[in-house]
Amino acid sequence: MPQNPFFPEIHGNFGFGCMRLPMKDGKVDYDEFCRMADAFIASGLNYFDTAHGYIGGQSETAIRDCVSGRYDRSRFLLTDKLTDPYFKKQEDIRPFFEQQLKLCGVDYFDFYLMHAQDRNNYQKYKRCRAYETAWELKQEGKIRHFGISFHDKAEVLDMILTEHPEVEIVQIQFNYADYEDASVESRKVYEVCEKHNKPVIVMEPVKGGSLVNLPEAADKILRDLHGGSNASYALRFAASFPSMAMVLSGMSNMAQMEDNLSAMADFHPLTEEEKDAVRKVCDIFRGLNLVPCTACRYCIEESQCPKGIRIPDMFSALNMHEAFHNWNTSYYYENVLTGDGHGKASECIRCGKCEKVCPQHLPIRELLQKVAKTFES
Repeated sequence: MPQNPFFPEIHGNFGFGCMRLPMKDGKVDYDEFCRMADAFIASGLNYFDTAHGYIGGQSETAIRDCVSGRYDRSRFLLTDKLTDPYFKKQEDIRPFFEQQLKLCGVDYFDFYLMHAQDRNNYQKYKRCRAYETAWELKQEGKIRHFGISFHDKAEVLDMILTEHPEVEIVQIQFNYADYEDASVESRKVYEVCEKHNKPVIVMEPVKGGSLVNLPEAADKILRDLHGGSNASYALRFAASFPSMAMVLSGMSNMAQMEDNLSAMADFHPLTEEEKDAVRKVCDIFRGLNLVPCTACRYCIEESQCPKGIRIPDMFSALNMHEAFHNWNTSYYYENVLTGDGHGKASECIRCGKCEKVCPQHLPIRELLQKVAKTFES
């Protein structure tokens, strides 16, 4: 495995994002996760990424039981994050950090990120001296590298990196569908990272699966290349830029792991023919007017929707309807409502909690009205 040009301890340029782990009966499927972790490490890779809120708190303990409890600490790198809802003042940060170490079964984190920074929560991190506290933890050896994950416009990132030049790495949403998107500004955000000489970690390279399950016309464009899978083109697009230290993929089963490894273990940047095909796919996406939801589930797990509305699943059903117009797309919506305590889109009380935590800054309340009109009328 080639040495990472930015951080020699990272093997290769591909990481295991642990936000979408395999599930069974509402719990992480440890048997499948162990098989996936084994395959990942056996391939020569070593970077795992988690956060306290992932999978309703199950991600960190799954890493403890399936990775850190089964491998010597020298065999893997682990990233965790300081997430907004879990601290209110500076004095809360260290106890929370120590809890994270315990939950993950480690004595230190290789990377620790200020989570999902945007123009609003950054002010809280400043008031609580979160950056300064994290830097102290680095000086104590409990963090090896300090960085941020980011969800906002380029001008906000420029402000943060100007105020905090000690940041060593930036994690951003970056994929070919968002590259020129005005709401995400992937290209501009990446260029700010280059301006400040910060290596980049990519999240959402396949846009929550949207770049895997393509509409037929877009799918045909990539199939006609007679190369890899749809996911492989998305991963390789993201990894082709010079400041990319790492591309993360949130994998949910062994088949996804094997497909991703086939694209990234022996990485090659996109060819000009492949770049042209990706541009054509983007043109098709722009014509569909789909909801750019990545199913990160922050709107559910961090906002605690009073009506228990499964927002990402509803947007997925709406996108299926818009992209494919199949007669049975209404069944996807009905499946979303299965189980106790899950409200319909029309039951939204418009409290706005979901919009405050949405990394994509989606007008969720307005979009739920569209869902209701599409499936409930």
